[in-house]
Amino acid sequence: MDNAQPLEEEVYDMSGACLALILCVTKAREGSRADLAALERMFQKLGFESTMKRDPTAQQFQEELDKFWEAMESWTDPISCAFVVLMAHGSEGLLKGEDEQMVELDDLFEVLNNKNCRALRAKPKVYIVQACRGEQRDPGETISGDEIRMIIKESPKTIPTYTDALHIYSTVEGYISYRHDKNGSYFIQTLVDVFTELKGPILELLTEVTRRMAEGEIVQEGKARKVNPEIQSTLWKQLYLQ
Repeated sequence: MDNAQPLEEEVYDMSGACLALILCVTKAREGSRADLAALERMFQKLGFESTMKRDPTAQQFQEELDKFWEAMESWTDPISCAFVVLMAHGSEGLLKGEDEQMVELDDLFEVLNNKNCRALRAKPKVYIVQACRGEQRDPGETISGDEIRMIIKESPKTIPTYTDALHIYSTVEGYISYRHDKNGSYFIQTLVDVFTELKGPILELLTEVTRRMAEGEIVQEGKARKVNPEIQSTLWKQLYLQ
């Protein structure tokens, strides 16, 4: 197509405050402290102000999101971006608190959407979820040779409720997520490496995270396993973290 035009890039304004909330259940999750240390290092390098809560109960997951919302709604300076990192045992659509009770992910995601959080309206909201989403395990499939690689208005007066959100899951629906008892989780460690080592639009960085994880292999109980993250995006501009 000789008359095809290059895509014009729109970029989220990142000149304001960038905030992060980390909620992590460490109970019976060996290696999670390594993930917390890696995330703290990443957010510090990226210039985020981060808040951490260890071992929240199911109710406290919700309460901490509500506190995060309250802090942003009362923030005096402009806010550009928010990250929410959720780490716990889980199943599809659910996280298990320190008290063994479950909280629904959708209830947590609702707090900061464009309808409910004025401070983040039309601003990027990135959710990183390190948790199992089922019990299945992926042994991988063999492929050959070099294929292996580990109606629009220009100025709308309203925006959809659920745009500007990016959900990053450590595994796909129905499958477990892997975590080393000393080195932390495969997903968080890979994501932190990519986000701190490389620059580019966040979706391109996540493609690199997926590539590295796909090329790697996990051995569990003597059997080789594969795992890859799942990315769900309603971002409508490019998001650069650095």
